[in-house]
Amino acid sequence: MSTSSSTSVAHYESQVSLVSKLTKAYYQDDQQVKFMDLQAEVDSLLQQLQKLNSQRLVDSNDQQE
Repeated sequence: MSTSSSTSVAHYESQVSLVSKLTKAYYQDDQQVKFMDLQAEVDSLLQQLQKLNSQRLVDSNDQQE
């Protein structure tokens, strides 16, 4: 193998490695965004549930009086 072809192969392998790292980083960020969106949705649903439970307690206390 000549020096220029081994340099080309090394350059190609370097590019493939870089693309692989960027792809992994992109998907990690993408997954992180999805996780944060889901976490926000869970927090919102939990707040709604707590509000409903509080309202039920108030309604229950009002009926007992």
